Amino acid sequence: MQINLISVGTKIPGWVQQGYHEYAKRMSRECELVLREIAPGKRGKNADISRTVQDEGRRILTAIKPGMHIVTLDVRGKSWSTIDLSEAMKRWLENGRHVALLVGGPEGLAESVRQISHESWSLSAMTLPHPLVRIIVAEQIYRAWSILKNHPYHR
Repeated sequence: MQINLISVGTKIPGWVQQGYHEYAKRMSRECELVLREIAPGKRGKNADISRTVQDEGRRILTAIKPGMHIVTLDVRGKSWSTIDLSEAMKRWLENGRHVALLVGGPEGLAESVRQISHESWSLSAMTLPHPLVRIIVAEQIYRAWSILKNHPYHR
């Protein structure tokens, strides 16, 4: 199985890239974590934010391969414990489909993206910096995987 973290944002600080890759490289080929960056839309003083979010949504949709199990990361989603995530990963593995974890830009995901999701996961009720979300997701995916494989990392 491949878990694709499809995330809006391309100019990511080195420390974020390093943190993400630290956890992604720990994953086995049986459950690979792959980052797919989506170019953000233009934001600025006179930007049409609604249009920007829709454009980002279209780019996210084109990054999703047919047959993927789609999980949006959204503040309106369900809050999962690490155990809940490991149970979700077990379901995903049994399902035999690749997974797409979708992270929007600063204003979130387009409605067109939310509508096609199979599940919606909320990392926190707090607002988190989008680059930091990459590290948190990668670490939690690795932690959930370690639970499934009875690896001592979770303890």
